[in-house]
Amino acid sequence: MKTIGKCLCGAVELEIELANAISEIAACHCSMCRNWLGGPMLAIDSGVLKSIKNESSITRYQSSEWAERGFCNKCGTSLFYYLKPADQYHFPVGLLDNELQFKFSHQIFIDEKPEYYSFSNETENMTGSEVFAHFESQQ
Repeated sequence: MKTIGKCLCGAVELEIELANAISEIAACHCSMCRNWLGGPMLAIDSGVLKSIKNESSITRYQSSEWAERGFCNKCGTSLFYYLKPADQYHFPVGLLDNELQFKFSHQIFIDEKPEYYSFSNETENMTGSEVFAHFESQQ
């Protein structure tokens, strides 16, 4: 199933192929995501980037050795988190069509989540150490 994600000003359009009719969403509570977005990143896990309209309006920021964060250089909308070793994009769910169905399935960097908010959904939770161990085992 294909969907389109757009930035706030409409300068950037991402065509994303979703693996399933109901896609899983994860919350990342790491300090970098919270700093980047002003809160946890709620991201879709199963999307494949098929095309980009107006790629010249995207700035990629290398936030670590293993990842880049993309944003619209016109309006500042956060567009993606790109995990370089896995060649994998994660897209903020707010970019996508509101008619899509999602399941909030897991939370990562749960050990960095501040006390001032909490989600009521029952999810699988991973600490930062567990996340790194998971990705290292896949290489």
